[in-house]
Amino acid sequence: MRNVLKHITLFLLVAWIAFAPAQSMAQDTEEPKKEKFDAKSFIFGHTGDSYCFHITEINEHPVCVWLPVIVKCKNGGSWHCFSSKHICELKDGETFEHNGANFRIEPIKAPKYPGKLVEVKSDGSLSRPFDISFTKNAFGIFLVCIFLLAFFLPAANMYKKNPMAKPTKYQGLVEWLTYTVLDGIIRPNIPEKKVKKFAPYLLTVFFFIFFANLFGLIPFFPFGANVTGNLSITLVLALLTYFFVNVFGNKHYWKDIFWPDVPVFLKAIPLMPIIELISTITKPFALMVRLFANILAGHIVIMVLMALIFIIGGMYGAGMGGVMSIVSIFMSIFMTALELLVAYIQAYVFTILSSLFIGMAQHEPEHE
Repeated sequence: MRNVLKHITLFLLVAWIAFAPAQSMAQDTEEPKKEKFDAKSFIFGHTGDSYCFHITEINEHPVCVWLPVIVKCKNGGSWHCFSSKHICELKDGETFEHNGANFRIEPIKAPKYPGKLVEVKSDGSLSRPFDISFTKNAFGIFLVCIFLLAFFLPAANMYKKNPMAKPTKYQGLVEWLTYTVLDGIIRPNIPEKKVKKFAPYLLTVFFFIFFANLFGLIPFFPFGANVTGNLSITLVLALLTYFFVNVFGNKHYWKDIFWPDVPVFLKAIPLMPIIELISTITKPFALMVRLFANILAGHIVIMVLMALIFIIGGMYGAGMGGVMSIVSIFMSIFMTALELLVAYIQAYVFTILSSLFIGMAQHEPEHE
């Protein structure tokens, strides 16, 4: 009970420190009116991709990791490469000129290209260049890949050098994680003689999604990138599964699509082959949307809870803002704990459905 009271007192102190300046400004009639809190920019600015990695602010100056911007202008334009510092620190209406082209980042609330880098033409029109910039999500992908290589390769090398040696605790952890996925997800859904062929992909996609989800919940640099909450990334993962299912599918799989075991008139229309072909597209589409929607929704809920502190504080003053901060912090802790579970569940669901789809394309017909 004493620890609970200590934590509540700490939360109240933090809330008072956060909102005391706002209250003093409201009482000072000579100061200009404080800018209204923009919840949309706050929420989608943190859950979306960005051209820099914001760490903190010191004396109202942002401390960021500036990432490289790499774009090519349309209509035969040249390539441009520069630091994102030049465009992330621009004020409203300003542009950055580089080799004869003017660039800026559109605000989140912009009706066109929200949060994206655009080229501003001489007549004021906007054009979206070909953009391959190293963004926050790209940084997050590289971070996850480096972590996976650093975590699994040493154990693999130790087994390779001395396969008969007694496993260390580290090797035991890696082996337990690997066989949990291999025996619990892959083997039950794929024919045994095909497991070795598809296990590397399925193990990789499981651990990539799982650790990307975990890293996205850590709210400080170099973590915090919402990798699997980005539709482009889940699209690529779904296309990889689509590739393994359809390129390596056996002749019985394709026979069931183009000449299924149904009455002949259904084949002649051809109604069933069309339905079966459409199903090959809906399966990866379901994988893509399920992973993207669940991860993004969890991040949005946490950011909404944080935004409520500033919204309630701006509407009803520092006192209500302090009370709301306690509620929001407790609810955010609960949601973060729930997101830890979701991080595993979504990796599990994506991998088990991928292995199920691959297994269905590998099964031989049963003979009486």
